[in-house]
Amino acid sequence: MEKAKVYFTKEITPEALQKIYRALGVSLKGKVAVKISTGEPGGHNFLQPALIAPLVRELNGTIVECNTAYEGRRNTSEAHWQTFKDHGFTAIAPCDLMDEEGDMSLPVAGGRRLKENFVGAHLKNYDSVLMLSHFKGHPMAGLGGALKNMSIGVASARGKQWIHTSGSGETSFEALMNADHDGFLESMADADQSVMAYMGRENIVYLNVANRLSVDCDCCAQPADPEMMDIGIFASLDPVAVDQACVDAVYSSPDPGKAALIERMESRNGIHTIEAAAALGLGSREYEIVNI
Repeated sequence: MEKAKVYFTKEITPEALQKIYRALGVSLKGKVAVKISTGEPGGHNFLQPALIAPLVRELNGTIVECNTAYEGRRNTSEAHWQTFKDHGFTAIAPCDLMDEEGDMSLPVAGGRRLKENFVGAHLKNYDSVLMLSHFKGHPMAGLGGALKNMSIGVASARGKQWIHTSGSGETSFEALMNADHDGFLESMADADQSVMAYMGRENIVYLNVANRLSVDCDCCAQPADPEMMDIGIFASLDPVAVDQACVDAVYSSPDPGKAALIERMESRNGIHTIEAAAALGLGSREYEIVNI
C-alpha cells in the first residue's frame, strides 16, 4: 500500500489547527459532524473549546458525541447535556448527542470479531465527519486516537458494550471488564470499518492533538497528570497512519517522561488496534511526515 501523508505541526493553537486542516487540501461537504470527547467531569485533559472553536466554526460544524456505557456523568442524556454545557462546548457551536434517540446498526464487512456495529442514530444526519481526537493513553485500550474515537466514540452506549465484549451481547459491567482483551481491540477496528464504509472514506478527515499526554483517557474523572511534554498536531486522510505517527512520535520523543505512556501502551497491547485496522485495509502503517 502506498505511504500515507501525515501532516504535522509542533504548534498547538487554534490557528495551527485551522492551518493543518487546510493543508490536507480537502473540503468536508454538507452537514459536518465534529466528533470529539466531551470529557468526563472531573477530568481536564479533553480538547478545550477555545482551541477547537475557530476550526469548528470554519466548517460550520456540529459537535457530536454519544453516551457512555459506564456510571458517571455522561451515561444519561440529561447528565451528558449538562457536561456539554459545563465544559463549554454549547457556547461555541451546535451540539448533538447522537444516540439520544437510539442507535442504528451498521454492517461490518470482513470483520475479525463483529458482523455489525451500533452507532448513534443521528449519524445519518451528517454528510461528513471531522474526527477530532485527543491522542493520549487509555486504561483499557492502551492508547486513544482516531481509531478509538471513530469506534467507541461513535458507538451508542449499547454499541460501546458490544465492542468491548466482541459482540457477545453481554451487558453487565463484569462482562465488559473481563472480556477478551485483544478481542476488544480487534472489535474497535471492525467498528471503524463500518463507520468508514457508511460515511465514505473521502468524507472523513482525521486530526489528532497530542497534548496533555496522560496515561489515562478523557473518560476518566480523575486522570493521571501527564508526565511528558506536548508533541503537536497530526492530520491525515488515513486513520491508521495518523495513529501510528502519534505512537512513533511518543517513542522517538527525547522526553524521559514518555516512559509512563509507553508502559501504558505496551501493557495493554495498544498497538494491536492499529495492526487490526491495517489488516482490514482501513489504512497504512507506512507514512511520510509533512511538516507545516
